[in-house]
Amino acid sequence: MTIKVDTKFKREAERGSHDHAQACNILDAGKLCHVGFTLDGQPYVLPMAYARRDEELLIHGSVASRLMKNLASGLRCCVTVTHFDGMVYARSTFYSSMNYRSVMVFGMARLVTGIDEKKTSIQVLIDHLMPGRHTDVRDSTRKELNATSLLSLPIETFSVKQRTGPPEDLKADLSTPIWAGVVPARQVNGEPVDAPDLLPDVGRPDYL
Repeated sequence: MTIKVDTKFKREAERGSHDHAQACNILDAGKLCHVGFTLDGQPYVLPMAYARRDEELLIHGSVASRLMKNLASGLRCCVTVTHFDGMVYARSTFYSSMNYRSVMVFGMARLVTGIDEKKTSIQVLIDHLMPGRHTDVRDSTRKELNATSLLSLPIETFSVKQRTGPPEDLKADLSTPIWAGVVPARQVNGEPVDAPDLLPDVGRPDYL
């Protein structure tokens, strides 16, 4: 049975888009997605690591994961990525808001089964999550590969929504002597912390 997903924007439609390049930019800027699905009438939403490869999302998990098993069997899902870009302070609580970028991808995922494709898929995932790291780490063993599940979700049915810019106060509120504006938010990496069992002569690689 074919299920048609309604991706029309019914509220704040001016913030929405179905632009593929825009969706890819938002996906490429993140590392954590939330995967939503319904099983036996109960909705679930789980955080997962992901990466984009061309026209597909790669989602990583354990072979023992109920999520991975059910999605691999053809259960439909929705994958969401959201970036919080700032608090928008209006002169009233009603018009206060957030600046954000988000994308939702709908569909059915397939299980990546071939050893060669699984290896290259893991490589794509590592390059996205930890750029430069693949040159240092050892290759995955067959046992590790067999214990890892990878799903591929096509980026075909999706929607983008975002808000940018200053608050949009009522004209009647503009004369109110209350501060209004935007407090930008961004995520930054902290100082690396060495593992307690690190060999004494191992330095930090440049890609950190």
